[in-house]
Amino acid sequence: MLGPVILAASRSDRMRRLISAAPVTKPVVDRFIPGETVDQVVPIIKDLTGKGLEVTMDVVGEDITTPEQSYAARDAYLELIGRLKELGLGTKAEMSVKLSMFGQALEGGHELALANVRPVVEAAAAIGTTVTLDAEDHTTLDSMFAIHEELRKDFPQTGCVIQAYLFRTEDDARRLAAAGSRVRIVKGAYKEPAEVAYQKKSETDKAYVRILKILMEGEGYPMIGSHDPRLISIAQELARTAGRKLDEYEFQMLYGIRSDEHVRLVAEGHRMRVYTAYGTDWYGYFMRRLAEKPANLLFFARSILTKG
Repeated sequence: MLGPVILAASRSDRMRRLISAAPVTKPVVDRFIPGETVDQVVPIIKDLTGKGLEVTMDVVGEDITTPEQSYAARDAYLELIGRLKELGLGTKAEMSVKLSMFGQALEGGHELALANVRPVVEAAAAIGTTVTLDAEDHTTLDSMFAIHEELRKDFPQTGCVIQAYLFRTEDDARRLAAAGSRVRIVKGAYKEPAEVAYQKKSETDKAYVRILKILMEGEGYPMIGSHDPRLISIAQELARTAGRKLDEYEFQMLYGIRSDEHVRLVAEGHRMRVYTAYGTDWYGYFMRRLAEKPANLLFFARSILTKG
């Protein structure tokens, strides 16, 4: 399978240098990451929200090695929130954050990440929006969930992400499917060992449906992160069976993937949120997008082969 190979490459400094230097890389990256600065993505936010879509914004970057870098990451999100306030888009745009970017892996990283993310959550709440904590590899999740629980004491709208391919996730979903919770379910995009995660797509898909059923039957707010037409249809049926109204759950998809489906779901009355990443440290994010779906890799390969 190519997925694990690509995920391994996402951690390789040599591959980072090779791919970053390739002339065809930037046009392809631009499909998934529409800018490096707030100024560059503001027109994208305006365009998406003008179509009736909502967005969740991710400032890409995970390889934090110093506390100073984690402070810069915090400040980048605060800058973004300030611009959203100016635009009056607080109710249409939320933030997605990776706690690794906020220093989680450093010495004393749990406390550092909590201290860094709290002012971001506070600022988001002040403009009428919220923050979702992205899930990363399985070794980080206990810390992420603990920070999520702590933040929800003061900001109960703070969301989190669960990954269907992990064995633990059904139990996590049962715990999280409570009134007021916001939970995004995704398949998972990190290379995980067989001891903790399903290795076959079919097993992950079945787990996704089981977990989604738990969320739909619970009292929280499910956020369905998927581009899979079959899973989208199943989600709609599970929502109907659970008696949910169209504003009691939402779909989420990545910027640059199945954009026509984004618009179709909105036209049907669904809430549809576009996960939009920006920033200069795009490599890890980009490689995981290639690993998640063969079509993304084929798109990249065709661009290389047809260039020039």
